[in-house]
Amino acid sequence: MPDGENRKLRLGVAGLGRAFTVMLPALARDPRIVLAGAAEPRAEPRVRFAAEFSAPAHETIEALCADASIDAVYIATPHQHHAAHAQIAAQHGKHLLIEKPMALTLDDCAAMIEAARKAGVQLVVGHSHSFDAPIARALALIESGEFGRVRMITALNYTDFLYRPRRPEELDSTKGGGAVFNQAAHQVDIVRLLGGGRVATVRAATGAWDRQRPTEGAYAALLTFEDGAFATLGYNGYGHFDSDEFMDWTSEMGRAKSPGMTARHAKSANAEEIVRKYERSYGGAAYQAAPDSGLAHQHFGMVVVSCEHADLRPLPTGVMIYRDGAARLDPLPPPRIPRAEVVDEFYNAVVHGIAPLHDGAWAMATQEVILAMLRSAREGGDVRLRHQVGLR
Repeated sequence: MPDGENRKLRLGVAGLGRAFTVMLPALARDPRIVLAGAAEPRAEPRVRFAAEFSAPAHETIEALCADASIDAVYIATPHQHHAAHAQIAAQHGKHLLIEKPMALTLDDCAAMIEAARKAGVQLVVGHSHSFDAPIARALALIESGEFGRVRMITALNYTDFLYRPRRPEELDSTKGGGAVFNQAAHQVDIVRLLGGGRVATVRAATGAWDRQRPTEGAYAALLTFEDGAFATLGYNGYGHFDSDEFMDWTSEMGRAKSPGMTARHAKSANAEEIVRKYERSYGGAAYQAAPDSGLAHQHFGMVVVSCEHADLRPLPTGVMIYRDGAARLDPLPPPRIPRAEVVDEFYNAVVHGIAPLHDGAWAMATQEVILAMLRSAREGGDVRLRHQVGLR
């Protein structure tokens, strides 16, 4: 393939589920990306993908990776398969874009990093909401030095996460289910980015309050950083209060929403629920493509960064700066393509050799925090970390 700005990145997709559908607008609308193949065990998504993109859709990742024309693979399969699928793709010389969480264990994360190193391919983990433009703008404001050092970060999100249609494994923590594995990656990545990356200790508590959905639906955590800053994380996915109220009723996906739109009526992950989930997914009878207009920037609930001289609050429209009794918005233009930042980082890594921020070491450090949260909740007390990395 040609080098330079005109190079097209031929991307294969492993897994045509929810993660793929929310990344699809960025992948399909970016002129640098060609969706060149897919792997998915279900027939309906394969049929739609093949028709929509005039590209082969296979049942297995092995068949997808055997296609020599594909440059990179987006691993969007269920969490418990990330490690094995990433290593298969790397062994075929494919660059790796991996959905969060990177994997379920640190050993698996290390094996994925080593497989990419041996194959000489790039590894980027995303999407997490630390890619969002308002978070990047907040980081730029911090790095300007105008507001002094970061001292404290508060991240808070209330959603209906646990009551959206789920497969049984998504309610099984041993298989990567639950709010900690699924949702904490967003908050941890955000606070690590804004706090400099190097978390020293973690203390956490988790809540599993519905016997019909027996996994963590809520958590709270205190993270201390090596430089003395600290962050508090709170998440509740039980579908009562909705913290989008704090974001002027802009949803996580950047769309306007009405108050009270939750999935709280759902109960256990039975056959009917699984059917409903697949019907809403790519290729399903009730699938609806994301709208192309009227979007604000995506977010993951309320975040407030307390610096020495100001508080910074990322919003879907920019960053609010609270200083000396006054508040002003540092505005951002609306997104042209949602999640374009993910494609930018991955493309620049593969085509231009620019070291990505969200590489394997960064994602492994985030996963170390997530696993420490589960351990702290289980055993009590602080957990000290050993695999943290700072910002490049």
